[in-house]
Amino acid sequence: MHVEKASVPMYGRSQARHRSPLRGCIVSMFVGLLLLIFTCIASLALYIVVPPQQLDILVMGLDSRGNEGAVTRTDSIVMVGINPSRLNVSLLSIPRDIFITVPNYGLQRINTVNVLAEIEESGTGPALLADSIETSFGIGVDKYIRLDFQAFTALVDAIGGVTIDVPSPVVDNAFPTADYGTMTVRFEQGRQTMDGERALIYARTRHQDDDYQRATRQQLVIGAISRKLANPLNWLPAWYAIQTNTETNLNLIDIAVVAPPILFSAGDLNQLVINRDYILSGDAYVVPNYTALSPYIQENFD
Repeated sequence: MHVEKASVPMYGRSQARHRSPLRGCIVSMFVGLLLLIFTCIASLALYIVVPPQQLDILVMGLDSRGNEGAVTRTDSIVMVGINPSRLNVSLLSIPRDIFITVPNYGLQRINTVNVLAEIEESGTGPALLADSIETSFGIGVDKYIRLDFQAFTALVDAIGGVTIDVPSPVVDNAFPTADYGTMTVRFEQGRQTMDGERALIYARTRHQDDDYQRATRQQLVIGAISRKLANPLNWLPAWYAIQTNTETNLNLIDIAVVAPPILFSAGDLNQLVINRDYILSGDAYVVPNYTALSPYIQENFD
């Protein structure tokens, strides 16, 4: 007698065939996510228990337009102190018009140091400025970032712009343009988002007040950038912008040292601008009041 075998419906076989790989994929993704979280937590714990050494970074903003290159003055100078053991970030803005001691050159205006070195030998500007800062301020510079206007704009745009709470209205009727002319710029008081070009103008404008207030605005921009970098999704585009548009000796290991303090500070930075409270007047120039600056430097820099 012939007995027909019961057959499994085709849709049932199809479901059985595809359900297992999908479940396996989900399980693998979940396990991978757990391993990633565990690795991050373990790495952070190791970072806190055995923190890397302090990293002090010199940021040089060149007053360079178009193809002028590196033989130009520094429009802004900021020391950034990264303290892994305390997970904090400190800023020291140095006005461009103060005079400091430059090895082999004596007392010089700080914004000319890069030019002095580059005229002698191309690419030596950061080293001479770093040596000058160590000689004058006692801060050992570990790394540097040298960037021009275009590089700054590229960095801000790479992280999707920055949000700044402008403390007071700003009107500059003589802001310099790329073709060496001038234009009027205005910033209203209050919280506002700026793209790279707008943030650059805010960081550079100074005719309505002075260079000390400009340094304060620059620190506001740096704080806004650090807040965007607290989001790990912005790290890769920021790193790409830095590598392709700036000159720096930072490497991936340095970025690993810098990342946790930036992440945890989330824009809450220790900040000091060398303003009139921290300078001494000479016959025709001003020099830093190193005695007044010493407590902040000793607390936040190596």
